[in-house]
Amino acid sequence: MAGLGAGGSGHQDRNPDEACGVLAAVVDRPLDETELVERARRGDLRAWETIVRTHQGIAFRTAYILAGNAADAEEAAQDGLVKAYRALGRFRRGAPLRPWLLRIVSNEARNRRRSAARRERLSLRAAAEARPGDAVPSPEAALLSREEHERLLAAVERLSEDHRDAIACRFFLDLSEDETAAALNVRRGTVKSRLSRALERLREELEAEL
Repeated sequence: MAGLGAGGSGHQDRNPDEACGVLAAVVDRPLDETELVERARRGDLRAWETIVRTHQGIAFRTAYILAGNAADAEEAAQDGLVKAYRALGRFRRGAPLRPWLLRIVSNEARNRRRSAARRERLSLRAAAEARPGDAVPSPEAALLSREEHERLLAAVERLSEDHRDAIACRFFLDLSEDETAAALNVRRGTVKSRLSRALERLREELEAEL
């Protein structure tokens, strides 16, 4: 009897809070992107909204680089993300999502691109601004950094459009080479070639100014 009682009480005396905690951990576990995509495929709008919140910032900044102004960039990002949702059935399972999204958004941005040089310069400057969390330099270093920053941007603006976009996506937006290739709708090897030529041209221009 005692043995049965101990066995029974051991089962009955399990801490209910502990059991709830285990259940909550399972229920509240953040879904990874693969799971979110699968849910979104099945029509779960909350899952898609979570994906959008994760990627809308880089989608807008990429569109801004390619469209040249904020209004067109915002439209391109919104329309691109809507098209991406409708195209989820064609997204290859297991592939990285961000390059795929950026390719769709970038296509929308290029369709809206305008030729006004001033807007392109402004979009480059916005993309190249220091990011939150960057170390705060001394006033002297900030002045020197600002002068170098201006020289660099001026040199980037003188590059051909293809080279300028490659530099902006890879270094100003900090996209990977694969993501840059997706954003520009070219092969990774083309990105490498454009970056190599653009960096060589920038080095020549900046050294000539010294």
